[in-house]
Amino acid sequence: MHNKNEGFTLVELIIVVAIMGVLIALLAPVYARHVEKSRETVDIANVRSAYAEIMAEVMDEDASNIVKVVKLKQKRDDWQAFDPVVIAGKTHYKSEKDTDNWKGIPVANGECEVSYNEATGILFDWKGTGKDSSDTTIDFNEDLHGILNRTGILENLISQLNNRFEIDSKCPDSDMVNKVKEEIKKQDNSLLEYGTWAYLGSPSNPSGRYLFWTSVDTNRVGAGTKIPVIVSKANGGFYISETTTAYRNKNKEKYVAIADHIHNDFGFQTYTKGEKYDTLKKAYEAYSKLLKEGKYSEYKYTLPK
Repeated sequence: MHNKNEGFTLVELIIVVAIMGVLIALLAPVYARHVEKSRETVDIANVRSAYAEIMAEVMDEDASNIVKVVKLKQKRDDWQAFDPVVIAGKTHYKSEKDTDNWKGIPVANGECEVSYNEATGILFDWKGTGKDSSDTTIDFNEDLHGILNRTGILENLISQLNNRFEIDSKCPDSDMVNKVKEEIKKQDNSLLEYGTWAYLGSPSNPSGRYLFWTSVDTNRVGAGTKIPVIVSKANGGFYISETTTAYRNKNKEKYVAIADHIHNDFGFQTYTKGEKYDTLKKAYEAYSKLLKEGKYSEYKYTLPK
């Protein structure tokens, strides 16, 4: 008599397991694609929301150089489910290069920096997680003040009896800025190739002359924004400090300077109260840590690669 309670034989179990394995192998990629598409959908929706917030601020406050950062959910580089991608009327295909309104590609656990300025309008800047500061190619043995010294600017200022000067890298159509940039080009992996910098203070007295540097693009974050800076004195020493960006006008053209006007030596002392570092490398490591782990984490992706 046939036993109705007889279970599966070993062979039958092996066949069942094999069939399940095949089904899983077939369905897993489909499921993974579905999950990744869901993540990308969320990312696009969040970026659209950031865009809407920025445009609302622009219309309400007549503001520019506004930035919002959206942390991405997707776990794979580039778009997997969408081509083209359409956000705020901007259409971008995977095969396209960067444009004034679209830069880079999304990467796993990356971010999209959404910004606006009057000249180019909205920009969607897709970024990665960046490298550790120890991986940077910056030349930490560079003589940062030597760059200014070799331009001849200081001698010219002294001959004109100028007691104070300011050279901000964002100033448009500036002869002094152009001279400094020409000297920077002669260097290999200069820190000043990145972010925003300014030489300030006394043209004749090294103890009263300073270099301010930040990895942040001041024109993008706008005026009235607190940013981290490395402050270097011409007679030695580096400090980590904070400035508040400020608007300037050059021939009716507006730009955002690294700091508001500093009128005297007492004003500069505000920026050199903290720990003194004897090398650029040590100061940069402290600056990098502040951006990666401290109060300025929103700017960690601005660190030089």
